Amino acid sequence: MGYLRFEKALMTNLEESLSRELLRTNRSGAYSCSTIVDCNTRKYHGLLVVPVPELDDDNHVLLSSLDATVIQHGAEFNLGLHKYNGDNYNPKGHKYIREFDCDKVPTTLYRVGGVLLKKEVVFQHYEDRILIRYTLVDAHSDTKLRFKPFLAFRSVRQFTHENSVASRDYSNVENGISTCMYAGYPDLYMQFSKDNKFVFQPDWYHNVEYPKEQERGYASNEDLYVPGYFEMDIKKGESIVFAASTSASNTSELKDLFDKEVNERSPRDNFFHCLVNAAHQFHNRASNDDRYILAGYPWFKCRARDTFIALPGLTLSIEEQDYFELVMKTAERGLREFMEGKPLSVKIYEMDQPDVLLWAVWAIQQYDKHVGSEKCFQMYGALLKDIVYYIIDGKHPNLILKENGLLYSDGHDKAITWMNSTANGKPVVPRTGYIVEFNALWYNALCFCASIATTGGDLEAASRLEKMADLCMHSFVDTFLNEYGYLFDYVDGSNVDWSVRPNMIFAVALEYSPLNRAQKKSVLDMCTRELLTPKGLRSLSPKSGVYNPMYVGPQTQRDYAYHQGTAWPWLGGFYMEACLRLYKRTRLSFIERQMVGYEDEMVRHCIGTIPELFDGNPPFNGRGAISFAINVAEILRTLEFLEKYKY
Repeated sequence: MGYLRFEKALMTNLEESLSRELLRTNRSGAYSCSTIVDCNTRKYHGLLVVPVPELDDDNHVLLSSLDATVIQHGAEFNLGLHKYNGDNYNPKGHKYIREFDCDKVPTTLYRVGGVLLKKEVVFQHYEDRILIRYTLVDAHSDTKLRFKPFLAFRSVRQFTHENSVASRDYSNVENGISTCMYAGYPDLYMQFSKDNKFVFQPDWYHNVEYPKEQERGYASNEDLYVPGYFEMDIKKGESIVFAASTSASNTSELKDLFDKEVNERSPRDNFFHCLVNAAHQFHNRASNDDRYILAGYPWFKCRARDTFIALPGLTLSIEEQDYFELVMKTAERGLREFMEGKPLSVKIYEMDQPDVLLWAVWAIQQYDKHVGSEKCFQMYGALLKDIVYYIIDGKHPNLILKENGLLYSDGHDKAITWMNSTANGKPVVPRTGYIVEFNALWYNALCFCASIATTGGDLEAASRLEKMADLCMHSFVDTFLNEYGYLFDYVDGSNVDWSVRPNMIFAVALEYSPLNRAQKKSVLDMCTRELLTPKGLRSLSPKSGVYNPMYVGPQTQRDYAYHQGTAWPWLGGFYMEACLRLYKRTRLSFIERQMVGYEDEMVRHCIGTIPELFDGNPPFNGRGAISFAINVAEILRTLEFLEKYKY
């Protein structure tokens, strides 16, 4: 029995199968994503979705889907599945699915009468090319296959509808065709590993519906263009490979290319291997060889805060130090350009957010733990010094070092923390003033940079930073610790936020904490009592009057729930680090049990990865982006802790 295997009963039950999605990426920005029964339920779904930098910064759906039809004795059995207006599913190809497995590559087995057809899918690394192999495992008589491509040629954020501008032109290429619906787009090449007949039969399929968009209160219908169909014979035991790409394929090499790509895939045969696979899917290599971490699929780009939070877990925790250094090389260029007031030459968004520099220091600190202080100083000593003095010298536009040693930021009118949802142009959670995690990170940064300065022999700088850390520590406790033993979320003059939120966990989890043991224990206890769920920490306590744990409905409704009670696995990672720091091995079995809540997700929502957030109330359904970098990263980091503390 495979780890990620689904039987016929689940596959043919659309209520079960349509909620499970599948994501493949090429590590250069393109992806392929749909449900496990190949029925697109989001506008972001598509068989070949690629960036088109000449047009804009979005991804674009070129090939929406490819319907295969088995033909025997003149009878046609269409294996496709689309949803149309009025809950109408057509054709109903899912009823032919016998089993689905994606331990190594997504593999679907179809049974049509005496025909057994196997379909396997890979996305070629670093090329905008999806490959599908069809193998006729069994057949009792002559069999034909027909393939009908559904084209969109649109941004993932928009829809397409029948129009007179769309080009119907196509060119014959080796074993296939190339076509381009609109100016500015690349050509789409659709080719097979064997000779075939293309029948030009242009048509628009109207009112294809995407229920996930409907649920979210968005427009949800579009028309898709079908230029015609490909047809060919297939013999028992024969394999045919289909390639869709933005460049021509050498069709005589497609079978070998498919085998090569399969051999490069590592099996997703357990929880850890699924997460490693998910971690690699966030890798992004630009054409100039810059390396990035994408914040999540299918819609997030590379965001500065997410990059630094995710980087240690996605690289160091799985022994990929080299990728940490590659990403950090790109990120360092961006950090320096920001600090020097220059335009950014890197594609990293939100570099100006006030806590980004603090998270960058934290990420380097994790590197230090893996490679040792000497190597860390050699690689990043200068950067750490520049970051900490940039803040001390008051150069950051929204991170002001006050006389009490704490950092102050203005978040009245603009969301400046990770709790960044807005409604009517205003932050839903207007965190401003002295913000608890900013200052926990600042204390940690001062202490860590002092130790790195000592490693580098700059004892004067080390002494200065230690004195600043001491002042920060006393002010932190005086400012944030309240009489109930937990920490205020933010303090702005006489305005203090009493909300029980997870941001206080960082003051317990970080290596250098401004709290003593009793204070840490008190904060952790509060997080355990009011915020802990099987899917991470809630963003707000259920005891709060504005607790809103269900991330459902239209955009505005979701914005108000986003950080008002939903549960976040990445916060759970820091919670578990805090547990281990305080209680060591005695909490191992408790943390292992917590991991079960995440392992359950491997066969739900998006197969083999972790979504953006969860409802804060049972049954804790996954919501938001289907694969989220900081969540995967922190679970990997927790698994690494477990290994360390066990042995």
